[in-house]
Amino acid sequence: MRRKRTVARVLTFLGMGMFFINLLGCGMEETATKKLKDIEFTVIDQSEIPQELFSTMEEKKKEGFKLTYADEKNLYIAVGYGEQKTGGYSISVDECYLAENAIYFGTTLTGPEKGEKVNEVASYPYIVVKAEYIDESVVFE
Repeated sequence: MRRKRTVARVLTFLGMGMFFINLLGCGMEETATKKLKDIEFTVIDQSEIPQELFSTMEEKKKEGFKLTYADEKNLYIAVGYGEQKTGGYSISVDECYLAENAIYFGTTLTGPEKGEKVNEVASYPYIVVKAEYIDESVVFE
């Protein structure tokens, strides 16, 4: 009887040890993406947006969107921040780079400064950038 308890304890401790080793191993994985190179892009205005992309943007402008569109030689990346109560917003591109597994694209919406005179009508801030076509998925950050 005593031998069965000892075996059960040893198996329990081995199981717990394997569990913690597994946890430590997972925690040590590298989660950061390795940046290969920055991607050159141009912020484009409404007149340069392909019609198909613009139509989708119009449909989704109230809720906001993160879209990509590609043609034979260009990749378009679009981010919309949905309906804002006033005008005076701007969007900056924080990052646009190629990593080993995808293109990473990040933006920031900046509101009007305190005391700044703005239109008191709803606005739908968005940004569209155009880059050379790369056959990778886009991760929005």
